[in-house]
Amino acid sequence: MSVLASSAQQAQMNLPRTKLSAGMHMLDVQLAQTPQERQIGLMFRKDMPQHEGMLFVFEQPATQCFWMRNTLIPLTAAFVADDGTIVNLADMKPLSDESHCSTKPVRFVLEMNQGWFAKRNIQAGYKLGGQPFVR
Repeated sequence: MSVLASSAQQAQMNLPRTKLSAGMHMLDVQLAQTPQERQIGLMFRKDMPQHEGMLFVFEQPATQCFWMRNTLIPLTAAFVADDGTIVNLADMKPLSDESHCSTKPVRFVLEMNQGWFAKRNIQAGYKLGGQPFVR
């Protein structure tokens, strides 16, 4: 068994964190910045506090596609432009290999508990704030 295979069976809990804002709502998000961190993502997590999420950071804007293999909690992915504007949202079912893609090239994908955006009436076109979106 390779090191990657053995480490991939555990949830990633110790990634760097940053704060994002969605209007009056403050988010505490883990940053998945390397290919391995992005591949594991939120796999194997049994729960996640409502104000937390994971921001996937890519080197170049591209059509980003996500699935839910080995992911146990329902999530919503927000595909986010460089300036923090949400391009599109996708609800994703646990343990599904169904692909969910950005409608435009993006560098950021924010995963939150499913329903977090909808409960706050946050939709495509909404602008998130935070250090990752400052150029």
